[in-house]
Amino acid sequence: MEIHYGYNDLDLRKPVVTMGIFDGVHRGHRTLLDTLVNRAAATGGESVAVTFDPHPRLVIEKNKTKLSFLSTMDEKTELLEKAHIGHLIIIKFTPGFSRMKACDFVREVLADKIKTKHMIIGHDHRFGYRGEGNFKTVNECASSLGFIVEQIRGLQSREGAISSSLIREALLKGNLDNANKWLGYCYSIRGQVVTGKGIGRKLGFPTANIKPGYKYKLIPANGVYAVEIKAGNEIKSGMLSIGTNPTVNQRQVKKTVEVNIFDFEKDIYGQEIEVVFRYRLRSEKKFDSLEQLSYQMMQDREVAMGLLL
Repeated sequence: MEIHYGYNDLDLRKPVVTMGIFDGVHRGHRTLLDTLVNRAAATGGESVAVTFDPHPRLVIEKNKTKLSFLSTMDEKTELLEKAHIGHLIIIKFTPGFSRMKACDFVREVLADKIKTKHMIIGHDHRFGYRGEGNFKTVNECASSLGFIVEQIRGLQSREGAISSSLIREALLKGNLDNANKWLGYCYSIRGQVVTGKGIGRKLGFPTANIKPGYKYKLIPANGVYAVEIKAGNEIKSGMLSIGTNPTVNQRQVKKTVEVNIFDFEKDIYGQEIEVVFRYRLRSEKKFDSLEQLSYQMMQDREVAMGLLL
């Protein structure tokens, strides 16, 4: 996949184009992207995905405290490459760009700069100033610009069309099974291992505290998870806790992400690791004593090992 930053000086052969935020590049997105690749192959053109960085909501919304996303730009790029797209165009999203009207974007960017021949758009995709652009808008604008527009139906689940917002909601509610099913892969976070309070080590379960590398990366619901850990060239099993450690902390404190890596003794402080969420074991709970907590952690480890090994 060839990556282009901006849309100037492009030289694409009969480009078949789609566009979107593609947060998480989930199964719904993959249906769209598979159609894109197939149409390009059938017409002898090149498949092109257009996306935006930073996420438009980070530019448009004034209150960013509750914003969280499924993927960083790097993660999104890796996932899009696995979809076998020929070209990825990353457009810098700025306050000025956010005010571009939908038809102006279709004419100036899609037609004049990218020279789109075939446009594929998702069932609910909106773009342009105040989200005024949709399939109807593109179709009306494109009719005078010489390219075909095709709309793809959304991939359905029992809860509705698979979407990034549906998956984010599932993760925040602790519905990991559904989230992973709709993603088409297991959700993960990447971050640096930082020094913690050492409580886990005192209980016999040394943990690596993880500081996520992206401020707006979504952290799943509080609780205990069976996970896989990618540290360097190694892949290990472990259990991870998200929460405020209520048994130890008597007052509300900042949420932490701590992972106990099974059969692993290396010093990885300062290193970046990736944690892959495979199963949710239980909700966070306050125990009456550290002994009860330690006993529960032994049970959690047994369950996690049974699921992962």
